[in-house]
This record gives sequence, C-alpha cells and structure tokens, in this order.
Amino acid sequence: MALYFRARLGILSLFLLPAGLPASAQTPDSTMAPLHEVHADGEKVLSEAQVVAITGLMPGALVGRNDLQTGADKLVQSGLFAKVSYNFQTRFAGVLVTYHVEEAPRIPAYFDNIPWFADSELAEAIRARLPFFDGTLPEAGAAVDQAGEAVKALLSSHGLQVSLDHLVIANPIGEGNVQEFRIEGAALQIAKLEFSDASLSASKTVQQHLAEILGKPYSRMTIDLFLSEAIKPIYLQQGYLRAKLGPPEVRLTGNPNQKLPEQIPVYVPIVPGAVYHWKEVHWTGNTLVSQFTLIGLLGIKPGEVADGMKVEAGWDRVREEYGHHGYLEAKVNPVAAYDDQAHTVSYVVSIQEGAQYHFGKMVLTGLSPAAERKLHAAWPIAAGDIFDKAKYEEILAKLQTRQEQIFGELPLHYETVGHWLQTDVAKATVDVLLDFK
Repeated sequence: MALYFRARLGILSLFLLPAGLPASAQTPDSTMAPLHEVHADGEKVLSEAQVVAITGLMPGALVGRNDLQTGADKLVQSGLFAKVSYNFQTRFAGVLVTYHVEEAPRIPAYFDNIPWFADSELAEAIRARLPFFDGTLPEAGAAVDQAGEAVKALLSSHGLQVSLDHLVIANPIGEGNVQEFRIEGAALQIAKLEFSDASLSASKTVQQHLAEILGKPYSRMTIDLFLSEAIKPIYLQQGYLRAKLGPPEVRLTGNPNQKLPEQIPVYVPIVPGAVYHWKEVHWTGNTLVSQFTLIGLLGIKPGEVADGMKVEAGWDRVREEYGHHGYLEAKVNPVAAYDDQAHTVSYVVSIQEGAQYHFGKMVLTGLSPAAERKLHAAWPIAAGDIFDKAKYEEILAKLQTRQEQIFGELPLHYETVGHWLQTDVAKATVDVLLDFK
C-alpha cells in the first residue's frame, strides 16, 4: 500500500491498493468528499459502465475510503473478476476513482431440467437482473447466485414452488465446464422423443435406443448425451460430418393456467447438412512414425465418404501406435477444413510426441506372494525396456477377465483391479501400480 500527498495541480492525495483488503486493515479515514467520477479499465467483455454499476457507487454521493474499498469488494465478490485494484484522487471538485480489473473466465449456463421455459426465456429472466449476461457466467460468486435467483423468481411467478441449485460440471457434449442449473422437487419424466428427420423414427436401432431414456427422469443432460452417443454416430457414419442435432425443445400443450404436466414430450430438430468425402490429410510434428504409416493407420482413401466414426477410430489408432513405442503422452490434434462447395473435408494433424518412457517397476497390492510371483513371471515388459502400452493393456484385460491365463489354478480373492501408470519425467520411466480388491 502506498500513500502520496501532493499539493500541486490541486491534487491532495493519491492512493493505490488491491481489492479484497478488509476495511478494518486500512488506515482509518473519516474524511468524506463528494464522488465526482468513477472509471474502470482493463475490461474486455463488460463495458466500463457495467463494471462501474457493479461497484454500486454513484457520482454525487459523499464517500470515504471505506466506500471505495466496498466498491472493490463488490467487484471481487461478483466472481466476474480475477483481479481488482483501484486508485483515487481527491481534487477540489471531489473524488475521482478508477478501478483496474482483470475479468475472470466464464463458462456457459446450462439449464438441465426446467422444461416449462425455453433457454431464451430463462436467459431473458437472468438478463433482466444481470444486463451483461450473454449466456455465460463465472464459476462462482454473486453473479451466479443472482442468476439463480432470477430463474427461481421466474418459476415462482408461474406457481412453480421448487428449489433450484447450481453446480459447475463437465460439459456433457463438449469441452470444458458448464454452470448447470437444475431444480429439485418436481417429478418429471421423458414421455416421448420425436425427431424432425423421419428416417430416425423408422429406424429399429433408434427405437431400441429410445427405450433407454423414455420414462426416465426428465433431464436435458440425459437427452443431450443420448443425442451425442446414440444419434450423432448414425449421421457421422454416413458422412454427415456437420449435422446439427437440437437443441431439444419441449412442446407442452393444454391450458397453461392449469397444473403443468409431469410427462414431458421432447422434440429434436435435426439438420443433416451435406455428405462429405475425404480429400487429404497433412501431418506435422511426427518424427517417430512416417506419414506413410500414419495414413495407413487412418485407413481412409481420397474420394471415400468421410465416415466420421472411422475417422475418430483412425486418430485412436495413431495414438495407440505411439503408445506402442513408449510415447505415453503423445498428443494428436486434428483440425478439419471443410470445402462446402465440393463437399470435401481435409485435415491438418499436429502431433506432439513427448517423451519416450521405459518400464521402471511394478507395485502390487492385494495379492498373495504366490500370485505375485505368477504375475511377475507373466509380465511381458522387462525393466528398462521401452514401455509398450499395448502389451500393458493386453495383460490388464487378462487380469480382469481371463485370470486363469496368468494364475492357472491358483485360488484368487479379487473382483476388480485398480491400475495406474506413474511416470517419472526426469528419469523417463513409468511404474505400474496394480491394486487387487
């Protein structure tokens, strides 16, 4: 904390401090002065006016140092900012304060089981309380709580007395996390799931999969995962690489003033798009495996329909090839380039091979000494050899389903095998840890 007193240019004082410092820890200051101007800098998504509004400070009000700190505290407590500091100047016209902020990362809001309102209606309710809401929220803080209160108020205004919770979870259909809002106290079920693509309704495979979710508790996550795992592969296999599935819509009928139904019908709009054909692939970063080998592992020829599931399986085979040679941390990053006129797809694949690991030692728990000796004798990788992940996974499968191939008639007393690989980057070794329970 630095305090400077100046007499020149009408500036009486200049003060700079970090946000979050308790008011009781500051130098007591009973001096009050009118607030002349409030400014903010460093914001990228929010506007300066939105940052200033969160502080609660109003030009013209009498303020002291504690009031300025309270404004900074509100910025921190909102959860919208990773860093906050401020400085102020006391001039003859009043106090001028500037807050210096660094915005915190935000994640998408995800409404799980609130079927009576479209996402746009829920977003509008939040925006009425948080004008800066753009579909994303911080992971924690007052802004998240206020968003939850806005949704709960919307529910209450329609006679829905339920509790509302929010929680950060992994994105069920994408990368990163989402801020999930879900209700408790409503016995809702998925009554039916219809698609705009009639071919899905005629598919026996799809109808068999539908039995997995019909009658289950209504959940947007359940439906999204179903679309991602059971429906999307159908389109990918046919080359519809950019098929758009959903978002799912709830289509309730009847008098909205009567008790809302607990059986929820869901409609999924689908736009298949074009069928894409394979054009080519370019590799970068590969020094261990040749492009010829990589293309062979991919197993797709130019001109073929680009079967998306086959493409994903090809990337997995490339990763497995590196694991076979001890490159346990190799990263394969494919980036697609679509030609929407020719309906072709090309990929640029960057590979980060990482370190090559050798086998260190095996640590066993839960086995008898006799069983340990059997397992050591059957272990396919010698200490110091390049660690072949394929061999490791093969013997792991035997331990879990074909124990007699390793232990013979030796009596065993385990049901599961916990398994971990512990790497030592400095030594470029990997230890295997197996826990038999």
